[in-house]
Amino acid sequence: MDEGFNQGPRNEDEKPLIEEQKRFEEPPRYSDRPTKSKRRGGFLPALFGAILGGLIVWLLMNAAFDKEKVTPQVGSETAGKNNLTSERVSVDINTDVTDIVSEVADTVVGITNLQTVRDFWSSTETRRETGSGSGVIYKKEGGKAYIVTNHHVVENAEGLEITFDDGTKVNGKLVGSDMWTDLAVVEIDGAAVNTVIQFGDSDALKRGETVIAIGNPLGLGFAGSVTMGIVSGKDRSIPMDFDQNGTIDWQADVLQTDAAINPGNSGGALINMAGQLVGINSMKITEATVEGIGLAIPINIAVPIINDLEKTGTVQRPTMGVSLFNLEDVPSAERKGMLKLPEDIAGGVIVTQVFRNTPAEAAGVQRYDVIVEMDGKKITDMVGLRKHLYNDKKVGDTMTMKVYRDGKLIDIEMELKDGNTF
Repeated sequence: MDEGFNQGPRNEDEKPLIEEQKRFEEPPRYSDRPTKSKRRGGFLPALFGAILGGLIVWLLMNAAFDKEKVTPQVGSETAGKNNLTSERVSVDINTDVTDIVSEVADTVVGITNLQTVRDFWSSTETRRETGSGSGVIYKKEGGKAYIVTNHHVVENAEGLEITFDDGTKVNGKLVGSDMWTDLAVVEIDGAAVNTVIQFGDSDALKRGETVIAIGNPLGLGFAGSVTMGIVSGKDRSIPMDFDQNGTIDWQADVLQTDAAINPGNSGGALINMAGQLVGINSMKITEATVEGIGLAIPINIAVPIINDLEKTGTVQRPTMGVSLFNLEDVPSAERKGMLKLPEDIAGGVIVTQVFRNTPAEAAGVQRYDVIVEMDGKKITDMVGLRKHLYNDKKVGDTMTMKVYRDGKLIDIEMELKDGNTF
């Protein structure tokens, strides 16, 4: 059998078996497909490597992200795509204005004008609010406190309710009021008053100087409103028609400011940057073509009026004891005929009546005398006459006048007394 094995193939059928054995023992060529067992053995290591690599990349990216991340705080708001956060921080900011307002805010109060109103349907009468304004506490003495405000805020009031900055309410009593200067003084119990305002010097104000207005525009719903502006002008004269008859009765001397002043601000405080009261807010010009013109009574004009009202309830003004009429309202024919005036006399004031037991009667003033000069100052109308009499003269002063009588210019001298007429 051994010999048979060493010999060559006995027949041709044995040759393919030998060749198949040799082909099996040769290394596989690249074109040959791997077996199933070889594919399974290469897949698992590759899968493990991919997972390990992905894990390493994820850890590296997470570490880099943590370095850039900003930790959110309580009350913060996320902003931007990078999840950065901005923290809401409360900052205590104080300026000269905030300091001044905090010092004087308690001295500015609301004033409610109460009047009796009859109900249309039931005919019952109740006391209701008919208007409101502002006021400034300027004095505390003897258990009482005193408030200055505008005459038109308290006019015809049957009761006054005072509202403090913190909402506390007390009753007020009208001490006195003056139509001509639009000023009034109100008295309250001083128990709730801890602060009073200091008077400044309105004559020292300069155009362009910063001022602050505090009051209650549009009622107590906007109580304690603060506006700021500048002194736009000084020594402004505003015509006033008190009885609404179309004739100017008075020229109010006021400060002009562009600080916002609206209805309800009346009687409030105009304050300089030293926290001093330099004006009493009084009115604004409301024409459609006008903006930013607020008016306030200069404190230097107000102080003597306040003192008189506080002491006596009225303003002690000198009087002549006459009734008057503007010459400009008289036809030119009457000026030449009845008054016998020279043609060059265009302005003056006519005496239409002389009252008994008055300085005018004692001085010899007669009906139809035409006043053209007082103490060397030219008089052209009743407003100019009032301003000279009320602002420049005092009770007990002597005044000289130049008047035309029957076409002749004469001098008259009189001693002034107090009273309610001219």
